[in-house]
Amino acid sequence: MQQAAGIDLWLQAAADGFGTPCYVYDLAAIKQRSQRLRQAFGERFLLSFAVKSNPNPALLEWLRTQADGLDVSSIGEFRLALAAGWPASRLSFTGPGKRDAELREAIEGGVGELVVESVREAVSASTIAVELGRQQPILVRLAPATVPKGFGDQMAGRPSPFGIDVEDSPEAIDAILALPGVCLQGLHIYAGTQCLRAEAICENYRNFIEIFSDVTDRHRLLPRTLIFGSGLGIPYHGGDEPLDLEAVGRDICPDLDALAARSCFHGTRFVLEIGRYLTGEAGYFVTRVVSTKLSRGTKIAICDGGMNAHLPASGHFGMVMHRNYPMHKVNGQGPLEPVTLVGPLCTSIDRLANAVHLPPVEAGDLIAVHSSGAYGPSASPIGFIAHPVPREIIIDEAGLRDVTPSGRRI
Repeated sequence: MQQAAGIDLWLQAAADGFGTPCYVYDLAAIKQRSQRLRQAFGERFLLSFAVKSNPNPALLEWLRTQADGLDVSSIGEFRLALAAGWPASRLSFTGPGKRDAELREAIEGGVGELVVESVREAVSASTIAVELGRQQPILVRLAPATVPKGFGDQMAGRPSPFGIDVEDSPEAIDAILALPGVCLQGLHIYAGTQCLRAEAICENYRNFIEIFSDVTDRHRLLPRTLIFGSGLGIPYHGGDEPLDLEAVGRDICPDLDALAARSCFHGTRFVLEIGRYLTGEAGYFVTRVVSTKLSRGTKIAICDGGMNAHLPASGHFGMVMHRNYPMHKVNGQGPLEPVTLVGPLCTSIDRLANAVHLPPVEAGDLIAVHSSGAYGPSASPIGFIAHPVPREIIIDEAGLRDVTPSGRRI
């Protein structure tokens, strides 16, 4: 990410040119992160970007140069990917609640790999593929029985809607292998997200490797693809230490090499499914202070964008307790003082920060919320109370560009 003084020039220009609230995405920072991921793992992984983390169409189009594939989780995301120029063959389709109409459109559209999360889903996919005169490549998503400590959200190790519980997989995979319309080409595991501990991530990947090996041996598979749900976290709050990605690479690469050396995995593609780790720290949310007040000894700054525009920063996106995102006053100087930042909504839960320490904040100032390049507008209730929706702005070689989806421009 560019240094604060340099990025502030862009943030100020974005606010002046396109208005606030707005999101600003730095493509150079995303490119640097993509390169760092490839280098850390010595090109052992292909990169698959999870569209749900940032489905901006212009960003998806540009990511064709940075990622090897996209993971879509609905037929709507499948359509977005195609419209952004991605060939269907480079898409994988996950999600525990795929409807038959979605399966039909994806299969008919040539989706590269359908990730089935239940026997029911596999049966439906097989029936549809047979009707279409096709055999659909599929991966089976597995839910491990354990997940190491340190993940912000655990998707396994407990009752879960995601995937087939690994202890139930022998019978389930046998049933799937007997279906005529699908071809089992690999396995998928995503067990937890938002982890900042290198040792926990490596333990998680080793668990994946053990499961992949056991299932492959039991069913005599020759997998074309193994998808590792990355779980790589980014620092969202004060005191968070960034993940040591290079330490993860040094620790896990020998295990990946040992797996690749087995004859059943010759030619197998190892795929790292990533989302926020690629785009999160490359984005800022910029909101302008509308007014300030002193209420019972607390300074409050009321901003033009709040929970409606950035739900995660408000603490309502899976957080048990609200913790402030890193943020700064654009072009701000002076002694730090506590201020509570709220949005424009008529609800007491519309709060961006509690007692965050910033230079003196007054009406007209700009506040930039960091780590906002993932789970922004699409994860926020932008229609609530009908305030202006946030713009989305890209910084690229040509400068600033408004890439707000046309359906949201008002």
